[in-house]
Amino acid sequence: MFESLTDKLSQAFSKITSRGVLTEKDIDDAMREIRVALLEADVSLPVVKSFISDVRIEALGEKVVKSVKPGQMVVKIVHDELVKLLGSETTELNFNAQAPVCMLLVGLQGSGKTTTAAKIAKRLKKNKRILLASLDVYRPAAQEQLAQLGKQIDVDVLPIVVGQKPLEITKRALQEAKTGVYDLLILDTAGRLQIDETLMNEVFEVKKLAQPTETLLVADALIGQEACNVAKEFNKKVGITGLVLTRIDGTSRAGAALSMKMVSGAPIKFLGIGEKLDDIEEFHADRIAGRILGQGDVVSLVEKAIENVDHAEAEKMAGKMISGAFDLNDMLGQMRQMQKIGSIGSILGMIPGLSKFKSQIEDSGVCDNLMKKQEAIILSMTKEERSHPHIIKASRKRRIALGSGVEVHDVNVLLKSYEQMSTMMKKMGKFGSLSAMSKLMKNSPFGAIMPHGTNKRFPF
Repeated sequence: MFESLTDKLSQAFSKITSRGVLTEKDIDDAMREIRVALLEADVSLPVVKSFISDVRIEALGEKVVKSVKPGQMVVKIVHDELVKLLGSETTELNFNAQAPVCMLLVGLQGSGKTTTAAKIAKRLKKNKRILLASLDVYRPAAQEQLAQLGKQIDVDVLPIVVGQKPLEITKRALQEAKTGVYDLLILDTAGRLQIDETLMNEVFEVKKLAQPTETLLVADALIGQEACNVAKEFNKKVGITGLVLTRIDGTSRAGAALSMKMVSGAPIKFLGIGEKLDDIEEFHADRIAGRILGQGDVVSLVEKAIENVDHAEAEKMAGKMISGAFDLNDMLGQMRQMQKIGSIGSILGMIPGLSKFKSQIEDSGVCDNLMKKQEAIILSMTKEERSHPHIIKASRKRRIALGSGVEVHDVNVLLKSYEQMSTMMKKMGKFGSLSAMSKLMKNSPFGAIMPHGTNKRFPF
């Protein structure tokens, strides 16, 4: 979502970071370009005016003038102001009430409330017993959709009673949550326009009855500047405690994320980063500001790896690597672990200095497609061939290529990548140090995921 804004801000900063001294004109020129970049990203005009004013005051201060690298100091000021704009306060959910605690999801039609309810439930179910309930009696099969999602994530869903109204469902859900000794009740309301007085009054009555500790506005990041009106009206008529932005993996221009917090005064709690039920992450203003400025987000990348990587399998594989006993089964396992973390493009976007490669990699699809192709090649081998790749000669290569739908050349590329990785692992075991590993990484292939014949390496 932030690629376009990141590119334009990078262009603005490139003109000032290389200069030893900054004049007031230099700063004004940079502020003008930043203003245009924000407006083109669909950030609302009042937010842009306030943001530029705050940055300019700081940028013209004595701290910048006396700085050894004034251009870098301006970048830091923009980063700090972005953090303020996005909300530097805690984004933790409020569960400070007697169980069962209630959470209410509100928003426009099609914003992704039902899926978001399931995503949040899946994220919290490790520590809480959760009951989901759909109050959407207007959209066909909305209640059935939540019931199916509940089955997928193994979370209880309030049974459907045909003909009940939202307030009646809310009363039944509250009673069921108490008698069933649930820790958390998540109420998924019907989508409604902020100008529809009848439906807005209905959700207000539901909130008055349920007394939720969290009322989250689920908003589609693709709606642009309209996001401000949506946030303002929902906050005015219902009262919201937090925001959930969905579809931030799409082609929206970041304006919603930068505007809604300031307009509503409610912090952003979660970001929906994809369609899968695992594709949700907690919002951290400093990390998002880093992504917008092309500084990456290593902390989120590490957290994602911790959540998705099988630690026992990783330790086992590390042991085999150091001992030099690295075969094609291990290479396959490595690919699958990497795929759990995300696409190559999304990983690059979180590494400082490499976000500029993200869109190029994702647009080409080469690396992720090649990884899938090489996974198919390995799966077309026998157990003996995976464990002892040296036995794979010409006739076996032809059979493997035929079985995986590729050319013999592709099988050779995979085996060459394996040989290079195996050699690297043996050297790692011999040197036994991270410094040695970092030197070896320069010659290490990410050949398993890079096209054959290219001299390019991923710079990590």
